[in-house]
Amino acid sequence: MKMPTRTEIIDELRGVLKGPRPLADALLAPLVFVTVYAIAGLTAGAVLAVASGIVIAFVRLLRKSPVRFAVAGLAGTAAAASFAVWSGSAEAFFIPGIISGVLTAFIALISIMARKPMVAWTSMLVRRWPAGWYWHPRVRPAYTEVTWVWLAFFAGRAALQWNLANQGDLTALAGVRLIGGWPALVVLLIVTYIYGTARLARLGGPSVEEFRSRAPQPWTGQRRGF
Repeated sequence: MKMPTRTEIIDELRGVLKGPRPLADALLAPLVFVTVYAIAGLTAGAVLAVASGIVIAFVRLLRKSPVRFAVAGLAGTAAAASFAVWSGSAEAFFIPGIISGVLTAFIALISIMARKPMVAWTSMLVRRWPAGWYWHPRVRPAYTEVTWVWLAFFAGRAALQWNLANQGDLTALAGVRLIGGWPALVVLLIVTYIYGTARLARLGGPSVEEFRSRAPQPWTGQRRGF
C-alpha cells in the first residue's frame, strides 16, 4: 500500500483547516489571559482576553475574511472569562474547554455505539460525500476505528486539564491548552488521514465514485481522501 505523500497530506489539511487563521483565533486568547493575569490579576486578564477576540474579529472584517472562527473563538473566550471572574479562580477560565472535550468524547462514544461514527460525520460535512458510502460494511470500520482514536484524544486531554485545574497549575494548564489545541489537532488529523486511507485500502470497499455509480466488484477503492 502506497503511503500518502507529504504534498497530499498538506493539501488535505488545507482543505480541512482553511488556512492558518483558526490557529491565531484559538491560541491568542488563552495566552493573553495567562500573561496578563500574572501581571495585573484576574479581571484584567479576563477583559484583555475578550478584547483580543474582538480585535481578531475586527481585523477579519477589515480584511473581508471569513469571521466564523473568530466569532466562535470570541464566544468561547467570553464564556471562559465570565466563568473565571464569576468563580474568582483563574483556573476556571479553562473549565469550558474541559467540558467541551468531555462532551466531544461522549458524542464520539455514542456515535460508535449507534454505528454512525463521528469522524464519518465530520468527513461528510467537509467533503459532501454520500452518507450511504460511509455506512458501507467495508468502509465504516475505518471510520469507527479512527473515531476511537479521537475519543481517546479528547477524553485524555480533558482528564489531564481537569487534573491540572484541581492542582491549581495555571502555567501547565496554559501549556496544555496551547500545545494540546490546534498543534495537537493537526497531528491528530495527519494520523487520521494516514491510518484511515490505509485502512480503507485493506478493507477493499468501493471508492466514492464507484459507490455512486454502483460499480460491480472488483473495486479499485478510495485512493485519496478520508
